[in-house]
Amino acid sequence: MGYPDQRFDVNLSILFTELPLLERPAAAAAAGFTAVELWWPWIETPTPIRAELDALKKALDDAGTQLVGLNFYAGQLPGPDRGALSVPGEESDRFRENIEVAADFAASVGCKALNALYGNRVEGVDPQTQDALALENLVLAARAADRVGAILLVETLNKPESPLYPLVSAPAAIEVVDKVNAATGLGNAKFLLDLYHLSMNGEDLSQVIKAYAARTGHVQIADNPGRGAPGTGTLPLERLLDELKDAGYAGWVGLEYKPGDRPSAEAFDWLPVSARAAR
Repeated sequence: MGYPDQRFDVNLSILFTELPLLERPAAAAAAGFTAVELWWPWIETPTPIRAELDALKKALDDAGTQLVGLNFYAGQLPGPDRGALSVPGEESDRFRENIEVAADFAASVGCKALNALYGNRVEGVDPQTQDALALENLVLAARAADRVGAILLVETLNKPESPLYPLVSAPAAIEVVDKVNAATGLGNAKFLLDLYHLSMNGEDLSQVIKAYAARTGHVQIADNPGRGAPGTGTLPLERLLDELKDAGYAGWVGLEYKPGDRPSAEAFDWLPVSARAAR
C-alpha cells in the first residue's frame, strides 16, 4: 500500500504551466509520468480550430502520455469562472458548442473521463433556473460522453476559494450525479472526489470515502493548507488514498497541486520515480 500502489496522473493545467501547452506532455514524461489530465486548454474558445486539436494530440502521442481526464469548456479557468453549464445565455451556449468537440477530442486520444464544472451562481438569476439549465446541459454532456465510451464527472469545489459555486459538499455533487443518471438511464455520471477541496470544506474525508467510493469516477489531490505537493501540508494523503483503494476505488489519482516556487519538475520529490509511470 502507500503512494507506490496508486495510479497517478499529472494535471498539466496547474503543473508545468511555465511551459507552453504543447511542451507540457514531454515535460511530464521526462519526470517519469505517462498519464496526464487537462482543464479545457483553450479558455477563449469552446471550438478551437482543427489544427490546434491535432497539435495537442500529436504532443500527447509524441510524449507517450495518455490523457486520462479532460474538462469541458469552463469559462475563464484559471480565472473568475468555475464552469459554464449553469450560466444562462452566452456561457451555456458556449458549453453546448463545446460538448461534441470535447467528446470527439477525448475519443481521438482515448480519454475516458470528461469533467463538467457546474458554474457559479449568477446574481439576479433564480438558483432553480440555473439548476434546471445545468441538468439539461449535463444530460447532453453525459450522452456525448457515453457515445465515446467515457464517463461524465461532477466535481465539488471549496467554498472559501469558490464562494459562488453551489456544489461545495460531497452530498451536493452526488445529488447532481444521481439526477443526471436518473434522467439519462446511462449510469455514466460519476463523482470527482477532490481531497483538497473536500478538506477545505471541513468534511470528514474518511467518511466521504466510505460513503461515495463506489460512485467515484476520478480522484484529485493536493495538500492542505496551501494546495501544494503531498507533504507540504497536514493532510494524511497516503492513508486516505489507501482508504480509497480499500473501498474499491481503482481509478486515477490526479496530481492537481501547485509546485510552489520551484520548477514543476522538482515538485515530485515525495513520489519515487519508479511509482510515476501508469500501471
